[in-house]
Amino acid sequence: MTVNTWEINVDLYGVDRKMNTNRDLSIAKSKRLDEFYTKMEDIEAELKYYRKHFERKKIFCNCDDPSYSNFWIYFKQNFNFINLKQLISTHYDREKPSYSLKFLEGMNISEDNPIRTNLEQNGDFRSPEAIRILEDSDIVVTNPPFSLFREYVAQLVKYNKKFIILGHINAVTYKEIFPLIKENKIWLGQSIHSGDREFIIPRKYRGILKNAKTDESGISTVRIKGVRWFTNLDISKRHEKLILYKHYNPEEYPKYDNYDAINVDKVADIPCDYDGVMGVPITFLDKYNPEQFEILGDSRYHDESDVANDINVLHGKILYRRLLIRRIQ
Repeated sequence: MTVNTWEINVDLYGVDRKMNTNRDLSIAKSKRLDEFYTKMEDIEAELKYYRKHFERKKIFCNCDDPSYSNFWIYFKQNFNFINLKQLISTHYDREKPSYSLKFLEGMNISEDNPIRTNLEQNGDFRSPEAIRILEDSDIVVTNPPFSLFREYVAQLVKYNKKFIILGHINAVTYKEIFPLIKENKIWLGQSIHSGDREFIIPRKYRGILKNAKTDESGISTVRIKGVRWFTNLDISKRHEKLILYKHYNPEEYPKYDNYDAINVDKVADIPCDYDGVMGVPITFLDKYNPEQFEILGDSRYHDESDVANDINVLHGKILYRRLLIRRIQ
């Protein structure tokens, strides 16, 4: 199991109503619950699309405990199959110095123990020791804390690192993250397009999270809506064109009261013959092909300023957050 040290601190402003129905996110946020464990099946479902990127690379899992991280287990089991050069993971300890574990090419992965190095600091991804490992690594694969997502991504960008990380789709609306989406420096991963994902939780959460379930073996889980993979590695999905079948008419696609763009309530309803600006749900990013569409902005921060100004007003009512897009001719 992979520990996900998410202190669920998600700003739910502007997320579509269907996503807001996940009460456990709000409960986890208010009670500062931070232990969610990623299932191997979700890791496998995503990472299989990146094998060509992993070959002869140094992989760093910097928000995972290597003693039980499924990310660590996945790369250890597939070290030779995907021809890795190095695998390293740092253990985080809230109160005392920690350690890292490492495998190198040439080691017998099935028989040799990983190289253990004692750290002088606690393994926090922001610590100087962790940053030195980051600088020497090629690709970061992990699930960083939701509450530190902005800071975590900023570090990856600062050090020009390739990555595959888990986050909440609402992160695309953060003013620190959205410019990276707009400039095609970050995009959503391949395997999660909608719905929710199941995470393993500690037993102590069972009486707190309303939708928690426990199976016959005593393992407790909870489903979290809106989880997505974020990456800057090229994947096939980014080159698949969205099939458009609906035609524009002003009655079905009214313009906003205060902005020259039409409103589109569902990604599937994007008209095939409208060349102007369209406001679409943020889940559009699940289908986004930069060769087919251009992202112009979003409905809250739609210009160069940092001042919030909602433009997705229709018949006097502010709609849920929208992305502003235009078809590429």
